Parts: sequence; structure tokens; C-alpha cells
Amino acid sequence: MMIFGIPIQAFMGQLLIGLINGSFYALLSLGLAVIFGLLRVINFAHGAQYMLGAFAALLLAMYGGVSYWIALVLAPVFVGLAAAVVERTMLSRLYKLDHLYGMLFTFGLALVIEGTFRYFFGASGKPYPAPSALTGATNLGFMVLPNYRAWVIVASLTVCLATWALIERTRLGAYLRAATENPTLVQAFGINVPLLLTLTYALGAGLAAFAGVLAAPVYQVSPLMGSNIIIVVFAVVVVGGMGSIMGAIVTGYLLGIAEGLTKVFYPEASNIVIFVIMAIVLILRPAGLFGKDV
Repeated sequence: MMIFGIPIQAFMGQLLIGLINGSFYALLSLGLAVIFGLLRVINFAHGAQYMLGAFAALLLAMYGGVSYWIALVLAPVFVGLAAAVVERTMLSRLYKLDHLYGMLFTFGLALVIEGTFRYFFGASGKPYPAPSALTGATNLGFMVLPNYRAWVIVASLTVCLATWALIERTRLGAYLRAATENPTLVQAFGINVPLLLTLTYALGAGLAAFAGVLAAPVYQVSPLMGSNIIIVVFAVVVVGGMGSIMGAIVTGYLLGIAEGLTKVFYPEASNIVIFVIMAIVLILRPAGLFGKDV
């Protein structure tokens, strides 16, 4: 059977790859959108936090015998706690300065983290096995679907929607949004605004770490894995609209699919298609697809 003159197995295989990449793009861009939307900080350390999540899972397995399922919970917690310490002790001092200072600080932090891990672990990747419950594949008739890849898509979509609901549909999310708009008024009601901001940064870092644990069995765990993906993720955030939670989720999946299908129809352009789309969107709608015009 053919689709647009291409065997259906090849077409669906690239569509699956696009969905998997889109799952990581959505999770990472969501974390970036949460941090920028609520803290107005462009978090260049996000790729490093993604890498830290993968390494946390690997080191927990190597030295503690911790299973994948437990690491999927512990790694985001550890990275989130580390991010909370960084936010409270260093990043919070830059909020009243120009946004450029926060961007430069997180960029430097990313270089320090990446350089440290390259020193201790080298630049080559290390394998991390998928859990035994998710090994193998399911034959759908028109294609064979690896079980772990299917889990990545489901887990990513579930966490993305849960985060959106937390920010947009709960009282805590309302406090977070209000604290960024008028912190003085919110603090007057007895709400601890600095704690809310710390939790926000920890949440964004935890989402990056969760994506890192999901990615560990798919890609090799490497100190460079964060820097290899973060530029694409920034493009996704720009297309969706800086600070837009739903924009980050939707464009993450859509651009992942666009990248995967481009490999079918025009493989030479697959590495640049996201940036071409970003350029077109910025020309037609500078605020992004879901962003609000200022």
C-alpha cells in the first residue's frame, strides 16, 4: 500500500519518529515556556537540565541499582531541587535587572554543567536500557510499533496536559500567574511570592529532567545531548509563542511531525525545516502562533 507514492511502512515509520521527537520537543519547550512565561527568564540551562535528568537515571542505575520507573520520579525531583537552590541563591538576584543578565547567567551555568560532565564522563554516549516491561514491539498490521516508543509518546502527552491543567486550571496556577503580573499585590494577601517563583523554576527544570529520563533509552546518555537539542527547542518555543503553555505543547508535536515527514519527501531539508517554519511564522506573526501581541 502506498501513500503519496511512498510505501506505508516508510511513511508511518517517519511519522512515528516525528511523534517521538515531537514528544521531547513538547516537554522541553513546555518547561522553557513555563519558566519564561512566569519568571521572564530565558533559561539557556534547560538543555543541561535535560542532560542531568538522563545522567541521574544512569547513575542511579549504575551505583544504586535503581530501576527505570523509580528513576523516572527521582531524577526530576533531584534536578528540580538543584534548580531551586540555584534560583534561590543566584538567579533570584537578577530579576530586577535587564532580562539579558538572566539569559547570560543560565548560558554560563549550562557551559559549567556540560563541561563538568564532559570532564568526568567524556564526550561519548553511554547506553541506558529500556525497562523489560517495555521491550519488544507490537505489530499493527501496517507497521511494527516499538513498545518503548509508544510509551514515550503517551507519557509525554500525559505530563504536558497535566502541566497545562496545573498552570491554567488550578488555584496554584492562578497564584503563579498573578505573582508574575503583580507580585506586590499578591504578597499583600499573605502569599509567599519568592517561594512560588522558586517552585516555578524547579517545575521547569523537572520537566526537562523527565524528558531526559524518557530519552535515555532512545538516545545514548551524553554530556552533549542537551546542547544538541536545545536550539531546536528554542525554535519550537518561538513558533508557539514565548511563554504560551499550549503553544509549546501543540507546536512541539506539530514541528516534530513536520520534521519526520520532511525526511520522507525531501530528506535534505529535514535538518532545517523547523527553522524555515520559524522564519515564516516570525514574518507573518512575530508573537508566535499562540503568543499575544504586545
